[in-house]
Amino acid sequence: MLLVRVIQKDMGLEAQDRRIMRRFDMRLPAAVRIAGWSPDAFLTETQNVSARGVFFYLDRAVVPGTRLEVTLTFPPHVTLTDAVRIRFTARVIRVDDPLPSARVGIAALIEDYEFLNSSPAGFADAFEAGWKSPQ
Repeated sequence: MLLVRVIQKDMGLEAQDRRIMRRFDMRLPAAVRIAGWSPDAFLTETQNVSARGVFFYLDRAVVPGTRLEVTLTFPPHVTLTDAVRIRFTARVIRVDDPLPSARVGIAALIEDYEFLNSSPAGFADAFEAGWKSPQ
């Protein structure tokens, strides 16, 4: 971590933005389970994704350090093949103030992931209208 900070300083990067992985603005369907809460998933959509993290909105606040299980579906226009589902565990590292719509921004660090073979019935259909194809 110290090496990253030295490189950032030498490169003139602002201290407030410590990301080292490229973020991709992608609106992907996501099901989020919060550790210690109901086993039901909260359905949402990502705002951006990187190899090490994800940002999305929920309709409730969580505290930094909270463990999450997130399942994402990458649609065919992103994978250039069939839709791909990935489940990962993550830890909340930042919680943004609620928007006027009462949605809370959640930034989470991906800790572990796995590829899933098939989509559960209805999951992809529930979000298909929300998939945004490149323009």
